[in-house]
Amino acid sequence: MPTLTVSPRIYLRVVQMAFASLYLIIITGSLVRLTGSGLGCADWPRCSESKFVDVSNSHAAIEQVNRLFTGVVAASVILAVMLSLRLRPKRRDLVGMSFGLVLGVLVQVILGGLVVLTGLNPFFNIAHFLVSIFLITNAYLLLQHAKIVKTSENVLPRQDPALTNRKVILLIRSVLIMIGLAIVTGTVVTGSGPHAGDENAQRIDLAINLVVKIHSGSVLLSILLSIILLIIARRDRKSWQIMASSLQRFICVAVFQGLLGYVQYFAGIPVYLVAVHVAISVVVWLSALSLYWQSRLPEQTSSVLD
Repeated sequence: MPTLTVSPRIYLRVVQMAFASLYLIIITGSLVRLTGSGLGCADWPRCSESKFVDVSNSHAAIEQVNRLFTGVVAASVILAVMLSLRLRPKRRDLVGMSFGLVLGVLVQVILGGLVVLTGLNPFFNIAHFLVSIFLITNAYLLLQHAKIVKTSENVLPRQDPALTNRKVILLIRSVLIMIGLAIVTGTVVTGSGPHAGDENAQRIDLAINLVVKIHSGSVLLSILLSIILLIIARRDRKSWQIMASSLQRFICVAVFQGLLGYVQYFAGIPVYLVAVHVAISVVVWLSALSLYWQSRLPEQTSSVLD
């Protein structure tokens, strides 16, 4: 009986599906919190003591949609793992990163339960979101690896990155670190602010003005570093050829996010603007990650073409 095998192109489509589902679950999760539906289901994993699925009110329905969509995420990452084992040529890098997705989803499910059972403890909420960032990072790197056609059963021999300008490399790493800090401080802002998932949920006992200043400062610093990076990279033809598109994309997204953050703050933190801000924050992180990924690529990288 012939053994089922999977081509790189088919596997790439599966990884794209997993990546999309992991991004969407971040959006639905933020909507649960922003609509005050964090305790729409009073129990876990069932929605109530008597019902596994309960849509008797809007808060319960919103929370249920988020929980049920977790099943879609779990199915997509499990499929990614199963097909990575059937991929030909065999790719240990893809197998390892696919299992990383499954592990992350399991941790996420446990944290989701702890968030509900502790009455939306803000620190569990922060951990829940940061694990989501880990998952989307893993999925992004898996997606980029899946695009690369590798002829060996393991991985291609290690090659030096095409980017060699040390100042550019240092600035790229600094931008990535500062955006990571902005993500973390952003979760603290949410934990200290009015959108905690329920009107009776515990908040972090920090002055909202202070944490907003720290968060916005990290964003502004990352934008400043990226502008310095832009100036230095433009003076080096090779660096500019490598980084131009990803760097310009990052600056555009980061500036838009920064402006949006100020607008939502001075507008009184309306829910719809916060929702967009959360969604774009993931895009900003992925743009910074793309910048770093681009800096690590060797001179010649064979990729699957759409």
